[in-house]
Amino acid sequence: RCEICIESLYGYKNGINIMRILCTICAREGSKGVPNKNIRELLDKPLIAYTVEHALDCSLIERVVVSTDSEIIANIAKQYGAEVPFLRPSDLATDCAPKLPVVQHAVEYCIKNMDFEPDYVVDLDPTSPLRTIKDIENCINLIKADSNCDSVVTGYRSNKNPYFNMVETGKDGFVKLCKQADMEITNRQRAPIVFAMNASIYVWKTEILLNQSNIISGKVKFVEMPEESSIDIDSEINFKLVELIIKENMLRNV
Repeated sequence: RCEICIESLYGYKNGINIMRILCTICAREGSKGVPNKNIRELLDKPLIAYTVEHALDCSLIERVVVSTDSEIIANIAKQYGAEVPFLRPSDLATDCAPKLPVVQHAVEYCIKNMDFEPDYVVDLDPTSPLRTIKDIENCINLIKADSNCDSVVTGYRSNKNPYFNMVETGKDGFVKLCKQADMEITNRQRAPIVFAMNASIYVWKTEILLNQSNIISGKVKFVEMPEESSIDIDSEINFKLVELIIKENMLRNV
């Protein structure tokens, strides 16, 4: 057991250098669409528990840290096995606080105060409980396999397309297609394939993450997830739909 601990500490396994991976889970207290959604019971456990378990069950992830401004969320996250070494500063817990500085703060804390400097950072959104461990592994393996890749994001094939049925209002007050194709698009099937980000999984090289100002920048790759796994809970309807899908999955696996 001591040898295993030493190998983990120095990033080696059986004498081979391994990449150290930190998972962050950002869960603030306030929520307008679904009050207290991060700790609301989804079937048999709080919503955030699903994401904590996803991270802990992924063998590629070494440590799981939750960033929150709530003692209640912190206690629940600890109960399910995550580390909560700090409470998030109030200026990073407002409605308009972007995700990137929150993740950067958590990573910098781990480096400075926990003596843990990861090679890669994975961020999992607690409002996406339908992702799978395989989805997480696909993202990590993709960035590890390509030394030129700075980060990985996830999403699904969109049924709305800026080349065909998405419009925006111009300065003249009239609408037009968001994007113009080189040829006439008469149906959605002929339009270029586009994807909608689902914010479920992000993966970065740590040095890239700590030095960027936009969550999507640099050389970014994409992992497609099924649309039914990409639901982001931000309304009561989303919550009920996710609950229904989980129940159906449970019955399917009986």
